[in-house]
Amino acid sequence: MVVVVVVVVVLVGVVVVVVVVVAVVVAVVVLEYSKKVVAVTIVVVVVIIIVVVVVVVVVVVVVVVVVVIVVVVVLVAAAVV
Repeated sequence: MVVVVVVVVVLVGVVVVVVVVVAVVVAVVVLEYSKKVVAVTIVVVVVIIIVVVVVVVVVVVVVVVVVVIVVVVVLVAAAVV
């Protein structure tokens, strides 16, 4: 159970880092090579996407942790009974 949680958290962390790096690279490239209005719009969209991804990731991790805790509690209760 603990291994599953650790693996999920690590994978989620990797995904978040990759998304942030890609977003920063895209933002820099856009700022360098396009008009300011378009650049600002794209940066705002990228930031919104990052926020959504992070929120989804956090929710998934919380749900996984809660499910694991519930399963462990049920197993312990079953073992005790």
